[in-house]
Amino acid sequence: MLSQFRWLPVAFFTSVFLFAADPPKPAAPAPAGPNDGPLVERLIAARKEYQASLVALYQQYEKSGDKEKARWVEDELRAFHLTNKPSYRLDIADVPPPTLEAKTNVKEANDLFVEAMKYFDKGTGADYVLNQRRCEVLLREILEKHPSSDKIADVAYKLGDLYEGRAFKQYARAAAYFERSYQWQKGTRTDARMRAAYIYDRLLNERTKAIELYREQIAHDTDEQRIKLAEKRLADLTSRGGR
Repeated sequence: MLSQFRWLPVAFFTSVFLFAADPPKPAAPAPAGPNDGPLVERLIAARKEYQASLVALYQQYEKSGDKEKARWVEDELRAFHLTNKPSYRLDIADVPPPTLEAKTNVKEANDLFVEAMKYFDKGTGADYVLNQRRCEVLLREILEKHPSSDKIADVAYKLGDLYEGRAFKQYARAAAYFERSYQWQKGTRTDARMRAAYIYDRLLNERTKAIELYREQIAHDTDEQRIKLAEKRLADLTSRGGR
């Protein structure tokens, strides 16, 4: 069974399917190539259909007692989740808008967060990558099902960690979620803005955005070390012609 495979139960996949229904409202439009939106939407739908087909096939083989073919499906499903799946457009079924508020204590969201943290940064090699994928699915389920949960700022921060980390290396996605972390719950995760600024500065070479966030960090932070670092990077960037 899939649970013996140390993945998530089949029932979980049938209920999540990477947010097949009612995706989050899009954030502000992101720069993109001409007419790539419909193609990205088709890709997202194809990924969901592929996963759904694998789960349905697994259930069929488990019901009929065909252990060999059920194992084949497990292997293919594992490979699917180990495959890096970039977000080609952050504004399409990915990053929710900055207007969400972390305000409601929701038990199911709390339980999902606890479960996600069992996998966060755990394991080595392929097991490590698979655990980060497990964590991602659980965290994103919180945003999909409980967008007003008081956990969403923490969820966004952890997604930023995941996407910046070696299992994903999706830096624009990471920066966007770090931004959402402090936008969704004011006064918490005070280092999230700084982490976003660092990514825009050092990893994405988006100087204008980095300068904007370093200035905000200086204005809003109370940590002297982060303020000094932000001031130094701001001075370096502006001395090279940034604004």
